[in-house]
Amino acid sequence: MDQIREKVDVCVIGAGHAGCEAALACARMGLETVIFTVSVDSIALMPCNPNIGGSSKGHLVREVDALGGEMGKNIDKTFIQSKMLNLSKGPAVHSLRAQADKAEYSRSMRKVLESQEHLIIKQAEVCELLTEEEPDGGKKRISGVKTFTGAVYEARAVILCTGTYLRARCLCGEAITYTGPNGLQAANHLTDSLKALGIGLRRFKTGTPARMDKRSIDFSKMEEQFGDERVVPFSFSTDPESVQIEQDSCWLTYTNERTHEIIRANLDRSPIYAGIIEGTGPRYCPSIEDKVVKFADKERHQVFIEPEGRHTGEMYVGGMSSSLPEDVQLAMYRTVPGLENCRIVRNAYAIEYDCIDARQLFPTLEFKEIEGLYSAGQSNGSSGYEEAAAQGILAGINASLKCLGREQIVIDRSEGYLGVLVDDLVTKDNTEPYRMMTSRAEYRLLLRQDNADIRLRRKGYEAGLITQEQMDHLNRKIEMIQSEVQRLRSTSVGASASTQAFLERMGSVPLKTAATLAELMCRPELSYETLAPIDPERKPLPAEVLEQVEIEIKYQGYIERQQRQVVQYRKMEKKMIPQDIDYDDVSSLRLEARQKLKLFRPISVGQASRISGVTPADVAVLLVYLEHRER
Repeated sequence: MDQIREKVDVCVIGAGHAGCEAALACARMGLETVIFTVSVDSIALMPCNPNIGGSSKGHLVREVDALGGEMGKNIDKTFIQSKMLNLSKGPAVHSLRAQADKAEYSRSMRKVLESQEHLIIKQAEVCELLTEEEPDGGKKRISGVKTFTGAVYEARAVILCTGTYLRARCLCGEAITYTGPNGLQAANHLTDSLKALGIGLRRFKTGTPARMDKRSIDFSKMEEQFGDERVVPFSFSTDPESVQIEQDSCWLTYTNERTHEIIRANLDRSPIYAGIIEGTGPRYCPSIEDKVVKFADKERHQVFIEPEGRHTGEMYVGGMSSSLPEDVQLAMYRTVPGLENCRIVRNAYAIEYDCIDARQLFPTLEFKEIEGLYSAGQSNGSSGYEEAAAQGILAGINASLKCLGREQIVIDRSEGYLGVLVDDLVTKDNTEPYRMMTSRAEYRLLLRQDNADIRLRRKGYEAGLITQEQMDHLNRKIEMIQSEVQRLRSTSVGASASTQAFLERMGSVPLKTAATLAELMCRPELSYETLAPIDPERKPLPAEVLEQVEIEIKYQGYIERQQRQVVQYRKMEKKMIPQDIDYDDVSSLRLEARQKLKLFRPISVGQASRISGVTPADVAVLLVYLEHRER
């Protein structure tokens, strides 16, 4: 029987959060796209925590939405509780986090994929990447993929979004199963193909806690956690009124010394400490075993009990991921207040998997040595649904732009958390799963979650994922912000008796001379809203406009300082390094710097400066060399 052979534009391998965004971006840009998954039931699966967003991760979801992605829209349709985190701090670290109905989230995303023109879903395991040599005898070019059943799909671009499925194995004490997350089939054959192509791989680990039967939990011993009274949507396209729903509660409890005693007494049975696990786990999402060992001075650790959805009795035990044996798990969980009689529906487990060393990628997420091959998500050594989705849409946009013969995009560190994420992945030696954090973004006051549309909407529009109507809406919003800021800066308030009385009521210092409304807004105890009685000329404005006005005025000095820093940063980013440069010709470069620059082949002096082992002195030498070369 003849071999099945089909021709498409783009193949996406994996239908997790990265794969969904990548495939949708390609299809929406008009490219014939096929997305492969080992199980159609695993599309947009949430095998671990049942939420989207969180500190810094909420920024990424907003950026995905600004570029024209789907994650924000999908969680707005399927959330069961929503909170804006860090409201006691400044706007730079405010971040949305929503509890998802896991089954509904997956079902809803699958429906979007099934309805998308130019997109085909195929349940099949990809076992081989097909390549051909470039005519000049240089690097390889991707030409398609081959499935385990022998079907060949010719393609101009391929995007790896394999998540935690490559040669995956799950560990629960001494019990080891060679499966992907949630007992789904692992992808056991693609690793050999990657190795044959010379792609460097790593072995990483992550974990998940047990799921409990809701009926066996005593919530009276826990602290109830409510959602926000007024819900803010993730997507800039979602009508805020549509997300004002009745929300489900989450619950907070704590481990105690008895919990820790049980864990310490059984460390020899933990695959992590018994040496069975080969992979490196995430530093910022440690197992309960790691917490007890590494933070031995802590008397207790937080445990969040979160519903997995509205149509299930499973409860997620956040903060207590583990790979301990089943009997130890049950014993330790039952020491936690409220879980004394708990029944485990699904055991906690650790999962090991293969991923690539992302330093083999350009900032476009294309492989340096294999043209047309891209990689996104946990296959790049990152962790988290949000990090995956963000990389997925970038890879999808760039794979499409390459197929269309257009210039690919790079989002730099001053433009988005996505830029920080990708830059860290492709320039740094990440020896553990990479997690996004606000502290990683040096320009975080400019990269707020509230202004993601202002920062990145145009890039999505130019790529073809944002409509003219959406851009017109954004332009009107920007005009309203600028106009209102200008009005507040130019409108004076005199030191009249009524004004002084108002300020006294607000606990604010009286005026000695006239001041602008903007100057008054800069006082901590005053805001745009509270100044309404002495600002009769104001017109009604949308909440999203008022938020930007408030931030721009209150934080003007800090914002301007970071903008000056960005100007200096971009000078280095714009200084491009020719890809045919021979670093052996750059005299005075230290041996380590020469080796690192040869290995990573940075595209700009700015990127070169962030490579471990390249010093400021090396950068100065490189700059001098480039100036001489240009003459």
